[in-house]
Amino acid sequence: MSEIERRLEELGLTLPEAGSGATPFVSVAIHQGLAYVSGQVPRIDGKVPYPGKVGKDVTIEQAQELAEYCVLKGLSCIKEAVGSLDNVEQVLKMTGYVQAAPGYSEYSKTLNTASELLVKIFGDKGRHARAAIGVAELPSNTPVEIDFVIAVKQ
Repeated sequence: MSEIERRLEELGLTLPEAGSGATPFVSVAIHQGLAYVSGQVPRIDGKVPYPGKVGKDVTIEQAQELAEYCVLKGLSCIKEAVGSLDNVEQVLKMTGYVQAAPGYSEYSKTLNTASELLVKIFGDKGRHARAAIGVAELPSNTPVEIDFVIAVKQ
């Protein structure tokens, strides 16, 4: 068991399956040691558990839970692409999109749990640059979507 997998176990976390599906794009594209992870939507058993806009249909706590799931899905994709999460050298950037109700502007607060989870899992290697963006609509009416840029061992 790898060091990071042990840490996930200690935190009581399980990686979901990396679902790439039949799409015209890949879940992870790697170029010169940088892994670009496609936007992760929190589908569980094919459905978004809390669909809708944050601040209207979805509470901030529900959106935070979904953001953490997006992190785990992204890590599952990285593990599939590079063989082990121990091959992560640094999480460089996380971009989070929040499907927000009019007047809702707590994008950073919505995504903080996702950023904190990366630090819990990777320590200082999990500290990253971040953008938190509010949008009108996201795929499958999901409240959050997150993508990543991660430096990986070659």
